[in-house]
Amino acid sequence: MEVGATKERTTAGDPSFDEWVEARVAALLRFAYLVTGSQHAAEDAVQSALTRVCEKWSRVRRTTDPDAYVRRMVVNAHVSAWRRSGRRELAVAEVRDTETADHAVHIATGDAVWRVCATLPPQQRAAVVLRFYEDLEYAEIAAVLGVAQATARSHVHRALAAMRSELEQEDHDG
Repeated sequence: MEVGATKERTTAGDPSFDEWVEARVAALLRFAYLVTGSQHAAEDAVQSALTRVCEKWSRVRRTTDPDAYVRRMVVNAHVSAWRRSGRRELAVAEVRDTETADHAVHIATGDAVWRVCATLPPQQRAAVVLRFYEDLEYAEIAAVLGVAQATARSHVHRALAAMRSELEQEDHDG
């Protein structure tokens, strides 16, 4: 993708595509990593979304919230890739020894939560990330995911119930 073609500033005060990407790419990659569970998949989703955004930047920059628009495109790119692959990939973090330090229990719990979150369907995982990492309200989540607000609430509720159940099961088994 040749992004150097949009170096000049657009209309008064609006950033060019390159300027906008330079300012937002790190945050988009962090967001995508939390949605996808893998650095590689995050980079692919962001690249796919930015390629599409570059093609229609003149329209995207005029939206009320280009960041939300692009986050939705990242989620859609990941869901599309996941559907195309026909399988789920589960990134498993390195298992840490919980007996070595006092803070190890906290780290192990965080790892367990992330492992369980990574098993959620893409829409539910995206909803959880948007709610608890991006701190978006349900109306904003619905806009990013392109669903009704009630559906966004349902995604978060079901995801939390599934995660709670799985974590309780791990506690009983361990």
